[in-house]
Amino acid sequence: MSLVHIRHLNQEDAQVISQAFQDQGWHKPSELYERYWEEQQRGKRVTAIAEMDGQFAGYVNVIWTSDYPSFQEQEIPEINDFNVLMKFQRQGVGSKLMDYAESVVRERSDVVGIGVGVYADYGKAQVLYAHRGYIPDGRGLYRYDHYLQPGEETIIDDDVVLYLTKKLGTI
Repeated sequence: MSLVHIRHLNQEDAQVISQAFQDQGWHKPSELYERYWEEQQRGKRVTAIAEMDGQFAGYVNVIWTSDYPSFQEQEIPEINDFNVLMKFQRQGVGSKLMDYAESVVRERSDVVGIGVGVYADYGKAQVLYAHRGYIPDGRGLYRYDHYLQPGEETIIDDDVVLYLTKKLGTI
């Protein structure tokens, strides 16, 4: 059985992560991870990296001050930009990353939030979050800077998000 190791992002990870996603056809520039590392250094986020058998397998962020207005108002930390390489999916990597992210949040808050896309590409994430006890925050779909209203037309893409919360138990 393969061992999943979780650690914090370091400055040398940016190119490795970017290349790993590029190899599976996803564009994720190394500058993104350089920004994550800088924000981690400033205490704005925690970026956890998963490695399986010494190879980069995925990552997740905890953002202490969410851009999502409801989480911001309620001071709910957000789990954000959660990705596992396709070749490592269905092997426990995502669950280990989520366990770690929730434990990080639990140090400061008894509630955590997460956003999820609403079309089929996000199906695995939707199911994972439901199994982990995340429930919709009751405010509906959010896109860019507003909640979608009845009758409003929009394009369903990565920017249409349903936000969920979970009450964290004590350790």
